[in-house]
Amino acid sequence: MSSSWKRTTAFFLTGQSISMIGSMIVQYAMMWHITLTLQSGIAMTIFIICGFLPSFFISPFAGVWADRFDRKKLIIAADAMIALATLILAVVFLMGYEEIWLLFLMAAIRAVGSGIHIPAVGAILPQFVPEEHLMRVNGINGTIQALMMFISPIISAGLISVTSLSNIFFIDVVTAILAIVTLLLFVPIAAHERSKQQEKVSYFEDMKLGIAYVRQHPFLKTLLVFFVLFFVLLAPASFLTPLQTTRSFGDDVWRLTALEIVFSVGMMLGGAVISMWGGFRNRIVTISAAIAWMSICTIALGIVPNFIVYLVFMGLFGVAMPFMNSPMNVIFQEKVDPNYLGRVFGIVGMISTSMMPIGMLIFGPLADVVSIESLLVITGGILVVLCLLFGRNRKLLQAGEPAVSSAEASNE
Repeated sequence: MSSSWKRTTAFFLTGQSISMIGSMIVQYAMMWHITLTLQSGIAMTIFIICGFLPSFFISPFAGVWADRFDRKKLIIAADAMIALATLILAVVFLMGYEEIWLLFLMAAIRAVGSGIHIPAVGAILPQFVPEEHLMRVNGINGTIQALMMFISPIISAGLISVTSLSNIFFIDVVTAILAIVTLLLFVPIAAHERSKQQEKVSYFEDMKLGIAYVRQHPFLKTLLVFFVLFFVLLAPASFLTPLQTTRSFGDDVWRLTALEIVFSVGMMLGGAVISMWGGFRNRIVTISAAIAWMSICTIALGIVPNFIVYLVFMGLFGVAMPFMNSPMNVIFQEKVDPNYLGRVFGIVGMISTSMMPIGMLIFGPLADVVSIESLLVITGGILVVLCLLFGRNRKLLQAGEPAVSSAEASNE
């Protein structure tokens, strides 16, 4: 049994990594093309909104689908949809129609696929990973994602300087096909029990039940409110730093590449540490420490005048990310009823994909009239206050205590 779940996990993460690297290469290529071509905060805001807002609308449905249907098939369907859309866009570009609005449209289509993908992946892990190993697997997954983030901007920067954007699109098509084949042939995950049952309630009724479930659990409701605020405040550090780099330090491609690389290296280090150490015993304490770390880095990014020092703080920012993401996922995977896990991850997806665009609606236009440095210092200061409130909330601290494993329960 032990070797079986490990083998399944290894192939599952491999398939996801293959899909991710192709998607990220294309995403970086599109983002940098828009940044270098237009150098506009409003254009970046439109791109970010197109890349996130569709996920907001699809996430509640995707959460229901993740609870109703075979989650592995949902992941495959999402990858296939993105691959098909990318293939069509590549052909259109090859025909000579290379309009910026097509990149906005592609970002929106990819966001729909991501909205389906996120709750399915979050809910499927507990189906084959033992509870006591969830933190480790989430940490390893975070490290792999960081590795992909490290490799993909290097590859993207190299490709964008030697080939056309249309040729880069084909990479995502090939990697998506490889990922789908890997899941079909090497990841034998049985459909969860509810997916085998005949449903008697409508999708909207299922959504209402999911929302009611969250409302009945005070720690879930409180946790999600905090993350609404967090994601809004994170928008400048997440999306305006490439524009800040272009304006304040120079519009060289290597600077944008370096920015992404150091962030990815930081995430790799953070993911490796959290997978080996596991964080503090209380998950909320770990998340609070990560938010405090990120708030300090956000302020520093708005102050330091030297690009090398700027890169150091961007790397430190990356280190903190797995210390927030992994414990948060584990709290949901440990404490949420498996029959509602997809819908809870769907709500989380709605928050993560809608609050940042809302933040960009505020901070993106401001970036054209106010310095990005000022925005970073202000949002970083507010994050410090949010961290203090988050770390002292009793409901959250109680929820942050790890679940008792079956082995521990038998010993008691």
